[in-house]
Amino acid sequence: MNKPNKKRKQFIPEVVTRVKLPRGEEIMGIVEQRLGGNKMMINCLDGKPRNCRVPGRLRRKLWLRPNDIVIIQPWELDKDKGDIIFKYRPNQVEWLRKNGHLEAEKSEF
Repeated sequence: MNKPNKKRKQFIPEVVTRVKLPRGEEIMGIVEQRLGGNKMMINCLDGKPRNCRVPGRLRRKLWLRPNDIVIIQPWELDKDKGDIIFKYRPNQVEWLRKNGHLEAEKSEF
């Protein structure tokens, strides 16, 4: 997002200095499909598709669409399910790709 300069009314691009990275058991993933309610199918970077939900405290704050990059926390008892805890903004996704944390887009055709 660009912030307007109040005096000159010019837009100054926002520079990313720090980006939240997964810690511990957290995994990055890409929203593949919305399943209804607060559940989504996430294609994680470890190769597993997971059925994840948005916790109640983030339900109104976190608006997700297919192809968004997120961090998920797998459940302790069932590793095929998890909670979505963070969504990357477009400038953060660009920073992740530039620094090698996220591989480039794969073409499906």
